Amino acid sequence: MKKVFVLLLAVCFSVGIAQAQQATKSELHQRAESEMQKGSVAGARFSFIRAFEEYTRQGQLKVGMECATRGAALYYKDNYWKEAFDLLRRADAEIDARSKNAKEKAALHYIITKERLAMYIKLRKSDSAKDQLGLMETQVTYAADEELKNDLLYNKAVYHYSFGQNAQGNEVFKEMAGKLTASKQYDKVDEVYKTLIANARRSGNANMVAQSYSNYLAWKDSVNTLKHADEIGALKKQISDNEAKIDDQASSLTARQAIIVGLCILAVALAAGLVLGGIVLMRFILLTRKQKKLINLANENNALKAKFISNISAQLNPTLHKLDAKIPEVKALLDFSEHIATLSDLENTIDQGVETADVQLTPFCNELVDAIKSKVNPGVVVKTNVPALSVNMNKEYVQHILQHLLANAAIYAPKDGTIWLEYKKRGAHVHQFLVSNTGEPIPEDKRDDVFKPFTEVKDFTEGDGLGLPICKQMAIKMKGDLDIDPEFTKGTRFVLLLHS
Repeated sequence: MKKVFVLLLAVCFSVGIAQAQQATKSELHQRAESEMQKGSVAGARFSFIRAFEEYTRQGQLKVGMECATRGAALYYKDNYWKEAFDLLRRADAEIDARSKNAKEKAALHYIITKERLAMYIKLRKSDSAKDQLGLMETQVTYAADEELKNDLLYNKAVYHYSFGQNAQGNEVFKEMAGKLTASKQYDKVDEVYKTLIANARRSGNANMVAQSYSNYLAWKDSVNTLKHADEIGALKKQISDNEAKIDDQASSLTARQAIIVGLCILAVALAAGLVLGGIVLMRFILLTRKQKKLINLANENNALKAKFISNISAQLNPTLHKLDAKIPEVKALLDFSEHIATLSDLENTIDQGVETADVQLTPFCNELVDAIKSKVNPGVVVKTNVPALSVNMNKEYVQHILQHLLANAAIYAPKDGTIWLEYKKRGAHVHQFLVSNTGEPIPEDKRDDVFKPFTEVKDFTEGDGLGLPICKQMAIKMKGDLDIDPEFTKGTRFVLLLHS
């Protein structure tokens, strides 16, 4: 018996060593990655190819094919396209010669075909890239691997975005995100979006950056809603279970009351009251704690979103500034990047105070109106109604908000219309600036949306829709607010409320 135990222990130990060796990268593999970190493309490429050959001889085909694709990528990085394609053909031949399992063979060929797809996308050969996608679909079918199916959807989206097919790219990415979201794999969706944005940024694909970034923000908002719904659903179930238990206890107490008389009835009733009161109190405490957690979670999500937006904007700027700013689309992206950075900064510092100073209203408002008169439609009259007094406020923020509101009024005020800039004192420390224009009013169902960023996909050359959200955040940061007057029916009136 003792010998058998020792023999089993030796076998387990040997298997453990073999598995550890399998998981450990070879010396050539480690050398290749070290060369990559040093920036030696040629050295890294040579070592990856040797690692591919070594792994293949040892039967470690998957990691061998991964080394082959990395070697090919380093070939075409230096524009050695023929050598890259030759290396991938060698890898396919090794798979056919050494792999005997149909599913494994399909999965290994998928790795090689995916790298070939990336090369054709880099070469801007749409038809050849499409052929590779067709091969990948066949390989995924034979491999019957769910992760490969999701990876295929991801690469389809990259293909469509790379060749300007935004609608198809959005549909494919929506399908993949929907599958992962349905199985509540939110972190995987988040990781895929970030990978897509990073790849687009590295390749300098501004269209792909804008599309994937806009889709990511929309998904982030929706998944937060789903997470909160899951938590609320779990809380409701817990409440329902507790209520069911209470009902069971109440039924039991009712049965006992039938055989208890006098003081026993009173005692049971008092006990039931205490139990119910305790349960209600506990439910209230649990609900309060849960609500606090949900509020904290929402605040954390907003902070993470603002931080992510700020990081993306900062990382995009170096690439965008290398492009020709005279091109309308590039200028629109530069403005968009600047606006999201401003919005993110405001959200991150929303609880910090702002500096204020006394400002003479008459010259301040006259200067704003004079600047807008040259931009109005023919026949439009610009009026002011501002008293000669001073107000303690942050001049920079108020000037930015009023300039933006007046610029919008100049656009939407019709021919022979009127624009007003007014000030009203509502209390000792309460002030209002009103900017109005005649014309078509903003529909009621869209009045809340104008202050929310990223509510719809827009052509950035026609404006990114972040002007009013930025103004709203500035007003809130000044302990005030910015809203649309619902009682003004002759056009549109914005009301900036300030507290000094």
